[in-house]
Amino acid sequence: MKKLIIASLFLPLLAFLWGCEKDSYPGGVVSPYISIYDVKNLYKGNDVTLNKDNMLGSHSLAAVVVSDHSDGNLPAGLLVVQDARRLSTLRGISIPLGDAAAQYVPGDSLLINIEGGVLKRVNGILEITGVKKEGITKVAANVTIPVNRINAGQILANPDAYESTLGVIVKGGFDPLPAPGEKLGGDKTLNDGFGNIDLHTEAVAPFADSLSPVSANYYGITFNTTAGDKLVPQFRMRTSKDFVVLSSVIEIAPVLITGFMSDVKGGDGNYEYVQMMATKDIDFTVTPYAVVICNNANASTPTGYPAKGWATGDMRTFKLSLIQGKVTKGQFFYAGGAGKMINGASSTSMTSSVWARAFDYTKTGGDGFGAATSGLMANSGNAFGMAVFSDSAVTEASKPVDVIFISTGGSLYTAGPPEKGYRIANNDWYDIINPITLQSQPFYRCGSNTIAMIYNTADLGYFNMLGGEYNPALGKWSKARTQTNVLLTKTSALSEIEGEGATQLK
Repeated sequence: MKKLIIASLFLPLLAFLWGCEKDSYPGGVVSPYISIYDVKNLYKGNDVTLNKDNMLGSHSLAAVVVSDHSDGNLPAGLLVVQDARRLSTLRGISIPLGDAAAQYVPGDSLLINIEGGVLKRVNGILEITGVKKEGITKVAANVTIPVNRINAGQILANPDAYESTLGVIVKGGFDPLPAPGEKLGGDKTLNDGFGNIDLHTEAVAPFADSLSPVSANYYGITFNTTAGDKLVPQFRMRTSKDFVVLSSVIEIAPVLITGFMSDVKGGDGNYEYVQMMATKDIDFTVTPYAVVICNNANASTPTGYPAKGWATGDMRTFKLSLIQGKVTKGQFFYAGGAGKMINGASSTSMTSSVWARAFDYTKTGGDGFGAATSGLMANSGNAFGMAVFSDSAVTEASKPVDVIFISTGGSLYTAGPPEKGYRIANNDWYDIINPITLQSQPFYRCGSNTIAMIYNTADLGYFNMLGGEYNPALGKWSKARTQTNVLLTKTSALSEIEGEGATQLK
């Protein structure tokens, strides 16, 4: 009882002391710096005068400069800065400073007092007007600006988010293809496989007279114009250093991988197939091709990294020589099991389709390499892939004209020495030369070549559709392929895998 009495006296005293200590604590101090993300969120379509109330006690930006006016290709007088202070989310804003904007260069770190400034759209660009040069303090120079790889589709989907930020659009080409001798100056439609965006180059810019490349990386800043109440993005380079030519030669893939059936409803043996499309007329009896399938399950032999790449053979790779039939430009054709059915036994026949090669691979080994197998393609676990070659002979050094991988696991690539792996093609998913670092990366899982499709639930009869848009005139995918999983039945029609959503030629 004595202990209870002491405790009952002590607790109120502790609460009193705790309360006194709390009352004397000065509390948190509001940062003077607000993120550009939070500033932009204040704009709801009408001008906003910035003050400490709507900026929750803050009054300044701490941001890095990305604008460069030395070549005269940016909107005159705009200082463009960006930060990622909120949620590591990059946002940018433009500040009209007149001639003073040119005094700042990319990598300058600035403290900018924006209290009293007005957030408003001017000719489509969200700006903070009324900022005084006296309110800007430069605290550092040559700050590293991380490379922000973006694509046209992302910008078009959310132009406000990318406005006034520095980014790089890789493997960009023009649609239509520039005429011989055509220059960069003016407005051109830039396509990177994810969408079309306007690339604007002022006539006074020194690089306006540069020849338009077939493929290049374009570094620049996104600005917006308006069409009614809609924001229309425009991409602008800053200087001649902002475009890196990747190619001046058009390379047209003669055959594209457009889908595959790896797991039919029921037993897979003799019913798996690869769907392809020709981008030109081909007589396979005269001009043979090959498609090779690799399987990298832990039990597939030989184990370890593929010493001969796509030509490794045994249980790792299986070749089908495309030596039968004719196809016309834009026509689908197939290679695979002799069953020639859309979704396994007792399903819709595909015998009326063009089959460049079909045989019972459960009893017969591949054309040149690959052991007979109950399943060409894996249904889960480690990666498998498909590659098309423009010759029926395939060696370790052979370079495919198209390639696709499913999943990422297994012994796929080693830098060595010696370097071993599966060679890739320049397509919408993979790059033999890294478009950012310009380093060689000729294999899957090397450098940036990490994109892969995902496995579907097994034994349901999913056709893996790779829908995109390929432009043979440009030698590139104007819309990159995306994976669409089409659940087939035993009575599914051929139109379900060749119709809506399937790859098309532009």
